[in-house]
Amino acid sequence: MNTLQWSGLLLLAVIAGAVVPFQSAINANLSRGLGHPLWATLASLLVSLLVLLPIIIALRLPLPSLAFFSKAPLWMWAGGVFGVCFVALAVMLLPKLGASGFVVLALTGQVMASMVLDHFGLFGLVEREVTLPRLAGALLVVAGVVLIQMSAVPGKSLVAPG
Repeated sequence: MNTLQWSGLLLLAVIAGAVVPFQSAINANLSRGLGHPLWATLASLLVSLLVLLPIIIALRLPLPSLAFFSKAPLWMWAGGVFGVCFVALAVMLLPKLGASGFVVLALTGQVMASMVLDHFGLFGLVEREVTLPRLAGALLVVAGVVLIQMSAVPGKSLVAPG
């Protein structure tokens, strides 16, 4: 893979992360309008389905093999459960923690879980050992999360008022 392709992938990953606070903030407002976070979660996932189906049809993707459905281990279907969990928790927590508070705490969980997934090569991932530099990088991200959260809490500023 050349540098331009690699850069494109990195940019797409940044965009994937950038949509999270927008999605969460919009869904939090939807929750207030619909009266409960779970209704907003359902609405969000239904809109996702309505957006995705025409794309699948436009790309003329072949139907998946029915044999796969019976052979696939149960854990392969957990992605949908995790999706509901993330969207519902985002809807509930973002109004209380703020966009930056929610995202940095969610990022902390993502970094920690990712390190475990990589280290053990879980779910078919390539094993990437937790080395000292990787651990230091993860700790720096978590330290950044702490700094962002502390500065967002009234009365807990790290800088003395001037």
